[in-house]
Amino acid sequence: MSPTDRPALRIDILTLFPEVFGPFLQTSILGIAARKGLVEYHLHNIRDYSPDKHQKVDDRPYGGGPGMVMRCEPVFRCYEAVRDMDERAGRLLLLTPQGRQFDQAMARDLSRSGRLIVLCGRYEGFDERIRRGMPAEEVSIGDYVLSGGEPAAMVVADATVRLVPGVLGHEESAQNDSFADGLLEYPHYTRPAEFRRMKVPDVLLSGNHQEIEQWRREQAVKRTRSRRSDLLGHEDERMESKNG
Repeated sequence: MSPTDRPALRIDILTLFPEVFGPFLQTSILGIAARKGLVEYHLHNIRDYSPDKHQKVDDRPYGGGPGMVMRCEPVFRCYEAVRDMDERAGRLLLLTPQGRQFDQAMARDLSRSGRLIVLCGRYEGFDERIRRGMPAEEVSIGDYVLSGGEPAAMVVADATVRLVPGVLGHEESAQNDSFADGLLEYPHYTRPAEFRRMKVPDVLLSGNHQEIEQWRREQAVKRTRSRRSDLLGHEDERMESKNG
């Protein structure tokens, strides 16, 4: 495949459980992106790269302690083999609670990267030499602990793929999402105009697009102030920069 023919984004996922990704990557927006030829997904089982005949990928931690730790050898071998499968080296994401907080800005940045290699951990974590010896960006989806990196990889893939140009039917959909401009999204309504005495706001039925946009902006700010006031500091900074 020539550089002009290949998808805008290739995602390689390194995991001990590739079978959990199949239905997810084939469904809804992610499946549509692949069928359009805009994104391609490749799943790689880290066990296949273990030097152990039993495909062992973990071992007890030096110094003692609970649980098991992912070994260096299979992870390095898997990453290096996958890296060489495409001329684009790609950005390696190490999914860990210790990483940079994943957000909409990062998703937008990743959507333009051309290629992502996503490494999912398990057990008590990675041998520290995996962090030290690989060109990885550590990424966290939140301040909580999961059984493994697979759910986090799904979150990163979903948030990123929908921002690849051409994936969504309406490009404005991504622009109006929560966090796209630093605010939570405004309320949405559809038919019927009244349901159980709850009415659609009159402004949305007016046909006045300028007033509708103003209402939506006001509602977004109001909702953000009520539910995520921490985000309004970023909005104030943008307004100051614009007015300055």
